[in-house]
Amino acid sequence: MARVRWRDLVGEAISGVLSRPGRAALTALGTVLGVGTLVTILGLTATAGGQISERFDVLKATEVTVEDTLSDTYLNGPGFSAAAEDRVRGIEGVTEAGIYGGVEELPVSLDLVDSGTEYPLVAATPGALAAVEPHLVAGRGFDRYHEDSGARVAMLSAGLATRLGIDRLSEQPAIFINGVPLTVIGIYDDTARKSAEFLLAVVVPVSTAAGFTDQAPTTMVVATRPGAASVVAGQLAVAVNPAGPERYRVSMPPDPQALAEGVSADLQALFLGLAAVCLFIGMLGIANTTLVAVMERFNEFGLRRAVGAHRRHVYTQVMIESGLLGSIGGLVGVAIGVLSVVAVAVAQQWTAVLDLWVVLVAPGVGVGSGLLAGLYPAWRASRVEPVEALRR
Repeated sequence: MARVRWRDLVGEAISGVLSRPGRAALTALGTVLGVGTLVTILGLTATAGGQISERFDVLKATEVTVEDTLSDTYLNGPGFSAAAEDRVRGIEGVTEAGIYGGVEELPVSLDLVDSGTEYPLVAATPGALAAVEPHLVAGRGFDRYHEDSGARVAMLSAGLATRLGIDRLSEQPAIFINGVPLTVIGIYDDTARKSAEFLLAVVVPVSTAAGFTDQAPTTMVVATRPGAASVVAGQLAVAVNPAGPERYRVSMPPDPQALAEGVSADLQALFLGLAAVCLFIGMLGIANTTLVAVMERFNEFGLRRAVGAHRRHVYTQVMIESGLLGSIGGLVGVAIGVLSVVAVAVAQQWTAVLDLWVVLVAPGVGVGSGLLAGLYPAWRASRVEPVEALRR
């Protein structure tokens, strides 16, 4: 009886795979898709996480707000004194600060006769404008002179300007609020901070707004240097009102790094499930195709048993074939995954990020999936009896 060597088993397994290249390619395709998807998802989530960290809006991460929780000025007095802004600006790490407040919606029109349509009116100090940083598309913002003199000037959001039919400021257009004319000196299309409050709004100096309402501004927006928001937030209430800091609620932005990690973790968990499904489908494909190949090679395995091969030899040969198919699928899948990550990063002008352990482990995942898929076909092949095979 001939002796079966392990080197021969490996050679037979390689020959079995190479003898049917088309079938081998289709069998490994499932693993290619599964491993490629796995590498692509891990790479893209890491890359996207890096972009979130890099592109997280720095201005939002440097914004702190102070709200007056006792807004009834008749009973409690104004929440922000004239010196509050100066005290806050004196805090180390603060770059700008100002108060603002949303006044009730008031009718805005282009002439004195027209009753107009109601739109939000926002009263803000020049410091608030500097902190909010409106992106001007025309004109300018108001300054300390306008505030001190109570000048009848206004800024409009681009959306509101479009609704009112104001597209340029060269003719010094005016709007009317409760019959009072205000010269439009600036139009902005967006703001770096607090954009929701300034959407479709008329923005006027606080002193000007006093002619329309008795309500005092209830919010202070503070711009800080990067990384200083948490330290500044702990000092703001006392700086605004040393005698009653408990009156104020201070809100600081979330940690951008924690937010980036949270988003990346959520994305990774979601898409890893998809990769696992693809890999499972690939394993089923390998198992199914390998089982069909075993049935077609029934006589071959019976003949090998007849010339001295044991069950373990046949079992090992089929397992090696399945492992080879899985390793081929894993290597090709890694290559496709890496190329996909790089292609997306280049297209989006991102910095590609891919952990080394992903590239090293992914081929092993392919081999493991191939071995798992080959367990049953290998067992079936090892059960072939020589006599029964030779009768066919």
